[in-house]
Amino acid sequence: MKDLLIQAAERSGIVDVQTLTDFFTENAGDTRRVDQLLLSAPNFTEDVVLRLFAEVLGVAFIEEIDTDAVPEAFIEHVGAPYAQHHYVIGYQPEGSNGAVTVITANPLEAMVVDNVSKMLSAPVEMALSTRAAITSAIDVAYEQKNTVIEEVAEELDSQNIDELADEVGGSEDLLDVVNRPPVIRLVNDILFRALQMRASDIHIHPFETKIVIRYRIDGILYDTLTLNRNVLSLVISRIKVMAGMDIAERRMPQDGRCSVRIGQREVDLRVSTVPTSYGERAVLRLLDKSSGILTLEQLGFFEEDRKVFDRVINRSHGVIFVTGPTGSGKSTTLYACLSQIDATVKNIMTVEDPIEYQLGGISQMQVAPKKGMNFVNALRHILRQDPDVIMVGEVRDEETAAMAIQSSLTGHLVFSTLHTNDAAGAISRLLDFGVEPYLVSSSLICVLAQRLVRRICPDCKEPYDPPAHELRDMGIIAHEKTPFYMGSGCSKCFDTGYRGRTGIYELMTLNEDIREMIYEKTTAGAIKKKALELGMQTLRMDGARKVQSGVTTVAEILRVTQSDSI
Repeated sequence: MKDLLIQAAERSGIVDVQTLTDFFTENAGDTRRVDQLLLSAPNFTEDVVLRLFAEVLGVAFIEEIDTDAVPEAFIEHVGAPYAQHHYVIGYQPEGSNGAVTVITANPLEAMVVDNVSKMLSAPVEMALSTRAAITSAIDVAYEQKNTVIEEVAEELDSQNIDELADEVGGSEDLLDVVNRPPVIRLVNDILFRALQMRASDIHIHPFETKIVIRYRIDGILYDTLTLNRNVLSLVISRIKVMAGMDIAERRMPQDGRCSVRIGQREVDLRVSTVPTSYGERAVLRLLDKSSGILTLEQLGFFEEDRKVFDRVINRSHGVIFVTGPTGSGKSTTLYACLSQIDATVKNIMTVEDPIEYQLGGISQMQVAPKKGMNFVNALRHILRQDPDVIMVGEVRDEETAAMAIQSSLTGHLVFSTLHTNDAAGAISRLLDFGVEPYLVSSSLICVLAQRLVRRICPDCKEPYDPPAHELRDMGIIAHEKTPFYMGSGCSKCFDTGYRGRTGIYELMTLNEDIREMIYEKTTAGAIKKKALELGMQTLRMDGARKVQSGVTTVAEILRVTQSDSI
C-alpha cells in the first residue's frame, strides 16, 4: 500500500513524493495501519491524505456533502450512533444510477462499508470525505428525519416511571433513540423538533383534556403539538430526571438544568416546573452553545450607532446600562461588548444569574442567593480581584445600583442591565432606587435601550404596500423609490414570513446638558426630548430605518415599540 501511495503521489502531485517517502522511512517501525498512520501525522492534512487514498482506490473524494442527497433508506436503517462512531453517511444525488454511495473518512475499513450494505440490503459504492464534512452531514440529515411524536405517545400507557432514573446519562444525545423506552423517545423528539424549528423555549401546558406543546420561535409562541392528557406525568417525570430534579415532589415549583446533544451540537436546557390546577406545567429554555457569541457587527446596529457605541465600550471607567424587557437580547449585547474588549490586557470579571455562555479569557461568577452570594456581595469580592471591566447581570435594587456606580467612580468600566422601556427611563429608575443624582450624572456614560424584531424570511421575501395608517404611525413618508417588503410564508420559515431576529436600538450618550438635567432631577420626558435634539434615534425611528432597508416589516416594528409622543 505504501508503494501504491508513493506512485499515486508521483502521478497526481497531491503531496510531495520526497516528503511522503521520508515519512514512511522515519516511521518504518510503526505497526499501525497505513491510513491511521498518515491521518495522525502532523506532516499531512486529513484532506490531502484522503485525496491520495481516493486516487489509489479509484473512488471519488467529495469535498462538500449535499444533505438533501442523503437517502431516507440510510437514515431509517443505519442508526445515528453507528454513523457518528464510524464516520459514514449515505449519498445518492439526483441522476445517480440507483446505487447508494457510502462516504467514509476511514479508507481501509472495508468492513464498515460492508455492514452498511447489509443494513440497506443493497449493494453500495464507496467514496471518501473528511470527518468534519461527514459529521456535519450526519447532524443535518438525522435532524431532518421525520419523527411521528403522536405514535410514540400512544405506546406510553405501560411505561413504568420507576425505570426512568436508570435511563439518563450525563449528556443525552437526542439522535440516539434506538431501543429507548417510549417516553424517552417522545421527550427527545419534542426537544429535537424544537431545535429543528429554532425554538428558544418549549412550553408543556396541561389542560383539562389535553397537553399542548408550544414553541417560542423568534419571540412568538406557537401551538405545535397536542398530546393525550394521560402522558403528562410521564413526560414531566422524564424531564425532571434529565434536569436532576425531584420526581416525587409535585406540589412545589422546581428548577433544574442539563445538557443534551444533537450529534456534535451541545445544547443547555434550563428547566422550570410549577403546579397548576390541571397538573404540572414545564418550561424549558434552550441555549445552543454551537451558535457562539455574536459580535457588535452582527447585532443589527447601523454603522454610525455602532461606531459611537464601540468608542463608549472602550472607555477606561464609567457605567453603561442596557435596558429592555425580558427576552429583548440584553445579555447577548453585553456578551458582544465583553468579547469586543481585549481580555489579554484587561482583567474582565462578571457576576451573572445564571451564566448563559462561557466566555474565553473572562472570569464569570454565578450568584447563589441561598448561600448569601447575591449581586452586591459578589461585587464586593470582585472589587478585591483588581478588575478593569465588570459586568453585573442585573441591577435590581438600590444597594446593587449604588455599588455598581461606586465601582465606576473608583476607575472601573461597569456594564449592567435594567428593566425600563426606553433609555431615558433608566435615569429615572436609578433616581427612584435612591441613588444620588450627582453620582448618576458623574458616572453614567450611556444607556442603550433595545428590542428584538423578526427579520423577513429571505426565501419568500416580496414587495408589498403597507396600509397608510401604519406608515403614518411609524412616521414614514412613502416614496415611490422606497419599496417595502414582507414574507409570503414558505417551508423554511414555517409559513410565518419571518426567519431570525435582529435588534433595534435607542442609544443615548450623555453630554454636559443631560448631566446637568440629571443633577437637577429633570423628568425622563425632558431628558428624552433633549437627547432627540442632540440626534438620538428612538426605538421606533431605528425600526423605521430597518423597515426602509428591507430588514423587517412595518407591522413588526409597531408590535414591539411605542409611539414617540412626549
